[in-house]
Amino acid sequence: MKAFLVPIVLIATSFFYFPFYFTFLPTVNTKMMMAALGLVVLLVKLGRDGHGYVSKDFFMLSLYAVGVSLASLLAMTLNDTNDGAYLSYIVTMWVWVGAAYFVVNLIKVVHGKVNVELVCFYMIAVGALQCILAMSMDRFPPLKSFVDSFLAGRGFMGKFEGRLYGIGCALDVAGGRFAVLLIMIAFLLPNVMKRKNSTLYVVFLLSAFCIIAIIGNMIGRTASVGMLMALAYILFVLFTKNNIISGEYKRRLSYWFFGTIAVAVVVSVFLYNFDSQWNNYFRFGFEGFFSLVEKGRWEVQSNEMLKQGLIFPDNLWTWIVGDGYMGAMAEDPYYIGNLFYGFYMGTDAGYSRFLFYFGIIGMVAFLAFMFNVCMVCMKRSTIYRYMFVAMLLLNLIIWVKVSTDIFLAFAPFLCISMEEDTDDIEQIVSKVKIC
Repeated sequence: MKAFLVPIVLIATSFFYFPFYFTFLPTVNTKMMMAALGLVVLLVKLGRDGHGYVSKDFFMLSLYAVGVSLASLLAMTLNDTNDGAYLSYIVTMWVWVGAAYFVVNLIKVVHGKVNVELVCFYMIAVGALQCILAMSMDRFPPLKSFVDSFLAGRGFMGKFEGRLYGIGCALDVAGGRFAVLLIMIAFLLPNVMKRKNSTLYVVFLLSAFCIIAIIGNMIGRTASVGMLMALAYILFVLFTKNNIISGEYKRRLSYWFFGTIAVAVVVSVFLYNFDSQWNNYFRFGFEGFFSLVEKGRWEVQSNEMLKQGLIFPDNLWTWIVGDGYMGAMAEDPYYIGNLFYGFYMGTDAGYSRFLFYFGIIGMVAFLAFMFNVCMVCMKRSTIYRYMFVAMLLLNLIIWVKVSTDIFLAFAPFLCISMEEDTDDIEQIVSKVKIC
């Protein structure tokens, strides 16, 4: 029975982590569907138990999300614009959490429990499967035609000709989500190594790491940020004195890790030299690394765009409350006719877009929200607290390039926290009744 249910959980996890629109339902994406199901699960639980508990942490995070929405409203009001890019951020947060809540409860039904590691395993598996699917679609046209028949739209949730893409998985947005998964793998490895049946887990994690690090970069090169952070952490664990892992476990992890990397390098070199299509994949996905070796400097096609896009306000008003524009609109007073990306002031750099939209006020509100999300996850899962710090750091780095946030990656762990809160309270209530 579990063999039948696990694929269903994988599909639900993919619908949440890589949402997309169906061609036959172009107004509702899979994230919204998962959120609706999450609401149903919550209502059923409330009806069954006759009571419900509201997590104080979740309530406070909602207030911080309201702060982001209010900053958007302030920028729109003071600048007399109608660009509500972050006006409904509180709703966005609730939708992500609702979708994650359904996935977390589905995992609990199938496995009888839910924890940080289980959620990470499912997310990592989905990421690896998306990479395999993207490569298979590119090499097998009938599969691509089948996926395109139900995958609607273009961009990061749809099709993107000339680039590898999966189902709801494309461009830098997918790259950022792959980067999160690579960090998860790095932090899971030392812990699973201590288990008696560690071999299966280690093989799965290292295989997924290679697949996501290589193919994930070919889909969205932002994945390289997570790859470098993950490698740095693993090397830190292996070559420094720390309390993370020691003795025989460290030696075994070293053998597994460097052995897997060696195999991945050999296979990659073979594919690069004997398959022209793979050669193109590697040249694109690791353009910066090739440039570093061949020219002695890091140079990719998007470097110049990033340099031009990383601009800042030239007046105090914009610095404080922004101009109230996120997209390049008809009434945009700065529109000059040659804006790339289609965003205000022609920039896709995250920090620049935030400042031009709702200034330092909005930026501080957004940072406060993300910092507190991280703090809640750290408080509830002490074993993986530094993993959440790394995820937050990743988000701050990604914002140099694009404005997408990775709150969705934190959302499932907030739902685990809510479940633990409920369990703790129920135990307390039971003890009080017994007394």
